[in-house]
Amino acid sequence: MMHHHAMNGVNNSALAGMLPLDSYGLYEQPKPRFLFKIPRVVPNQKAKFESDDLFKKLSRESEVRYTGHRDRSLEERQMRFQNACREGFIEVVFTNSGTNLQLVFTPPSNGYVAEKQCDFDKELGKVHIKSAFIMNGVCVRWVGWIDLERLDGIGCLEYAEDRAAAEDARLRQR
Repeated sequence: MMHHHAMNGVNNSALAGMLPLDSYGLYEQPKPRFLFKIPRVVPNQKAKFESDDLFKKLSRESEVRYTGHRDRSLEERQMRFQNACREGFIEVVFTNSGTNLQLVFTPPSNGYVAEKQCDFDKELGKVHIKSAFIMNGVCVRWVGWIDLERLDGIGCLEYAEDRAAAEDARLRQR
């Protein structure tokens, strides 16, 4: 016991002596370079999208819900949801699988856009959203709508063929 305590004393004082020098650099260390060599996409995206259980589940239209600011009143959440849509960033959950997603998209604009990613005009009382991203190494597109009052709706994931082709090309350039 005595011996153990003495060791602790030595370690602590040694540590205490080192801390002031190290503590500055401790948290700001650059990330190791090899992390960036990890490809953004898997080699056969379409096969993975079609065979992976999670993708199979999420590619079926299912109930989704806005998850932001759950501690607030419905009225405030409705307001914050619309603001988030106008900023191009919302959080949703697929209620049946519990899968949470952060959707990022081009905010609605007044000018003409070939494909609106956030559309309040398509259907009264709903906002239609499309958001493309890479999930588990596969380029996907979330497509769905959310009721502006209830803050729930229907959504699903699609395989984003065009994005996948672009990412494959990037992968081959390396």
